[in-house]
Amino acid sequence: MKPTRRGALLAACHPAPTVAVTVLTALLSVAYGHSLRTAVPVVVAVLLGQLTIGWSNDLIDLPRDLAVGRSDKPIARGDVSAEVVRRSIVIAGIGCVAASFACGVPSALVHLGLGVAAGWAYNLGLKSTVWSPVPYAVAFAALPAVVTLARAERGWPPAWAMAAGALIGVGLHLLNALPDLAEDIRAGVLGLPQRLGPRTVQAVAPLVLLAASAVVVLAPGPPVPVWAWAALVLTAALAAFAARATGRTPFLAAIAIAAVDVGLLVGR
Repeated sequence: MKPTRRGALLAACHPAPTVAVTVLTALLSVAYGHSLRTAVPVVVAVLLGQLTIGWSNDLIDLPRDLAVGRSDKPIARGDVSAEVVRRSIVIAGIGCVAASFACGVPSALVHLGLGVAAGWAYNLGLKSTVWSPVPYAVAFAALPAVVTLARAERGWPPAWAMAAGALIGVGLHLLNALPDLAEDIRAGVLGLPQRLGPRTVQAVAPLVLLAASAVVVLAPGPPVPVWAWAALVLTAALAAFAARATGRTPFLAAIAIAAVDVGLLVGR
């Protein structure tokens, strides 16, 4: 059954990463002591920014997707028109700017100038270069700052939180590309994951995420809670498993590491 236009529009925003980043923002807002009044604009700003990034990704890729006959993209399939997506990007973009500045100028400048801008830079060309992980590293490193700078007591997060965010972003970039490497190469998308190939990506992505785990557990200094040590051991075991497994198992194991990393980042 053909999806409704609204359903196709939602599918075109890359819902999994959009929801994941929005949930992470909400969790960080709680961890950094936001009230409901200050947390809502931050979460809304990030959600709307992610929508513009997700929609623009498929819209910019539309000519290439049509040329190679990709059937996994709602716009390329004709389930939703490019014009509807363009209007949605404009509406979400206006809302993103308004919600960002409702969080205060410092938070807005970091969110728009680093987070959203990095996502658009990826879509506009960096995704097809060896520098494809850089926008992910910048955007995820900036996310804790977007949250802390929106508090009444504005300030930057600890450097280790931003470093861990950058590593998580790079790991998620590699993971996100892993299932679609063949399709991307056929479509002419030659970012770093596509150049490395599936075996190398399978080995490297868990290690990058494991490095993020180590930073979050060790960098804040002693005392390290028992649960944090346990999480680090778990991520190490998952990384070793992911490097040797076959099929979709490495992808799922690495996703589990990323989930543990997010929990560690919030908890620490």
